[in-house]
Amino acid sequence: MKFTYYPGCSLHGTSAPYDRSLRRVMTRLGVELEELEDWNCCGATMYMSVRETVALAVTARNLALAEAKGQPLVAPCSACYTTLLKTNRYLREVPHLRAQVDQALQEADLRYELSVRVRHPLDIIVNHIGVDTVARLATRRLDGLRIAPYYGCQIVRPEPSFDDPDWPTSMDDLFGALGAQSVYFPDRVRCCGGMLLTTYPEVGSELTGNILECAKRNGADVVVTTCPLCLMNLETLQKPAKGNGNGSGSIPILFFTQLLGLALGESAKDMDLHRSLLPLGERLTALAGA
Repeated sequence: MKFTYYPGCSLHGTSAPYDRSLRRVMTRLGVELEELEDWNCCGATMYMSVRETVALAVTARNLALAEAKGQPLVAPCSACYTTLLKTNRYLREVPHLRAQVDQALQEADLRYELSVRVRHPLDIIVNHIGVDTVARLATRRLDGLRIAPYYGCQIVRPEPSFDDPDWPTSMDDLFGALGAQSVYFPDRVRCCGGMLLTTYPEVGSELTGNILECAKRNGADVVVTTCPLCLMNLETLQKPAKGNGNGSGSIPILFFTQLLGLALGESAKDMDLHRSLLPLGERLTALAGA
């Protein structure tokens, strides 16, 4: 299996562990990722509300480059994934926007015919490879590990996606097949606050704090996520020495690929667990050292 890979800015910077763990996991699963040459920033989601046509053209450039490869485009970052999906839909449904974007692409000798299918790696692993195949390839069981699967607010909505927008279960199914137990986690698709932690920190802190409290209240050993910004917010709000202000201590946050990599036989070092800002906790430490 071969896919064109769009890492996005975060995975080449602050979220490098996501990039490295994803590449190693996909190799273990027999998937070849061919990084898109000369890709550019997706423009993120906020830019569309400022200069819509420019934002769409910036994103469409990546889609046009990917179209020439003739393969589905894999985007692990939630913001990139959503932006690419949204651009595809807008260009299909709004003729005047497509005309403006086509004109912009022509200036760079590019053309986009709307044929690229954008996929998230979680979708590929669960629905293309299959949880049964992943379970057969696993060399470590996750028995006894209690996870809070945090999908965030972007990969399952607002664009039509691969899972239920209100109660997604892809990570539950995946890690359940590997022996982990998903705790009751009704905050699985609530917004973490995104960039509000830098603009309205009191609002962002409350939103992120609610998610952390939900995970801890329901007995999770670790929160697993698919989003670079979510992981950053959920990690940095917590203080390992003093808890996060409520006396209940910290909880580790991992990319889903890091935990999956451990189950597939990767080392804790190769999964960059040493780069976590928070203590891993007893169960996760024991698993990582097994």
